[in-house]
Amino acid sequence: MEDFIPEYCKKQVLVLGCGNELFGDDGFGPQTVEYLKKNNLIPENVEVINAGTSVRNILFDIILFEKKPEKIIIVDAVDAGRIPGDIFEILIDNIPENKCDDFSMHQLPTSNLLKELRELCMVEIKIFVCQVKNLPESVSPGLSKKIRDSIPEMCKLIISEIKQDNLS
Repeated sequence: MEDFIPEYCKKQVLVLGCGNELFGDDGFGPQTVEYLKKNNLIPENVEVINAGTSVRNILFDIILFEKKPEKIIIVDAVDAGRIPGDIFEILIDNIPENKCDDFSMHQLPTSNLLKELRELCMVEIKIFVCQVKNLPESVSPGLSKKIRDSIPEMCKLIISEIKQDNLS
């Protein structure tokens, strides 16, 4: 049965880069995790996945398996009315209500799955986001310069979070 458990459930920490790279700055999460991989910034006990628009499927799988990561770090882009490129944390309970059950591929992961992982499965959840500059209405790949330049700062935050709990 152990063979059927995804590798990301066996790691202590799971980092998920969320977003749609075809819609401007929404691709921040996937681009950030690709930067982590490319620059070999990932400790052995950490799994990093470019979840793109499939984050709900991954979260649902984690709920179903007995073995789970101790911590999940979600990386995404949001429009919270802040200065473009700002990096900050959003608590699950503070995700705007219009995003709670939104299954749009342009939104944060469904908060009810995150709450279930936190409350019923005892998985620590961190949601790190970047304030977008541009979320186009139609397909327009590529990050704006300000957002692209924020990727190394987000990577430092992620690595700091991993090291904070002596998980690396």
